[in-house]
Amino acid sequence: MDKTLLSFGHGYSAKALSRRLIADGWTVHGTTRTVEKAEAIRATGVIPHLFPEAAGLEGVMAALESATHILMSAAPNDDGDPVLGAIGDHIARKAPQLEWAGYLSTTGVYGDHDGDWVSEDAPLTPSTRRGRMRVAAEAQWQAIPDLPIHVFRLAGIYGPGRGPFEKVRNGTARRVIKPNQVFSRIHVEDIAQVLLASIARPNPGAAYNVCDNDPAPPQDVLTYAAELLGMPPPPKVDFDTADMSPMARSFYSDSKRVRNDRIRDELGVELLYPDYRTGLAKVLAEETPK
Repeated sequence: MDKTLLSFGHGYSAKALSRRLIADGWTVHGTTRTVEKAEAIRATGVIPHLFPEAAGLEGVMAALESATHILMSAAPNDDGDPVLGAIGDHIARKAPQLEWAGYLSTTGVYGDHDGDWVSEDAPLTPSTRRGRMRVAAEAQWQAIPDLPIHVFRLAGIYGPGRGPFEKVRNGTARRVIKPNQVFSRIHVEDIAQVLLASIARPNPGAAYNVCDNDPAPPQDVLTYAAELLGMPPPPKVDFDTADMSPMARSFYSDSKRVRNDRIRDELGVELLYPDYRTGLAKVLAEETPK
């Protein structure tokens, strides 16, 4: 049977997955909000649709009708999940015919654990508004009867075009020091790996932490990036006095180490980039002109 993925909010992580699916003969549809992004998506072999624009709704409905798999990357807002808000009834009717559905969430749903380890069984106690909206959106998707939903809680995403090197090179990077602050991370190609493994081995209702094996303080990552570039480490600034936007500061409200046992044990994933050192070295190699 031909496989078709409909990707809502076709962004950075979904693009990494779609490259692999298209190479395997899949048809991939992706939604975006602008004509410019639609043309960029089309150039990668994905069939683009403007959504939630009314002009693109007919194409989205046709793509949903043919889809065997759906992936949701769109962030929730104050009104909940934007995809369900626009076409939730259509997805609910289609649900029993789908083989797999994936929702890209965030490890922010766990809130702050003062640097301790958390697994998928930890309570969802978000400490930020963004985290609370993600918890609500997860629940919305999980409440759809017969939908083979899988939730993927992503750590901090990096990869080609999304790494620390530009800021280190141009001198705008700073090592923000907050005691006991630690983050988990994941390379975008490992996100694609996890999604592929889940598609091959569906387990509706499951939630997976998607992160590497090496949670680390953010200043350590910047120091290593500078080392790879042969540059001195960026200057240190104290978190309490640092000049940061409210959005940037909010990322430091949570400190935790995220366990990834389930993607390894249940899905059999062997990470391509098990720590930030191997991942950053690969990113730099890809960004450096040959």
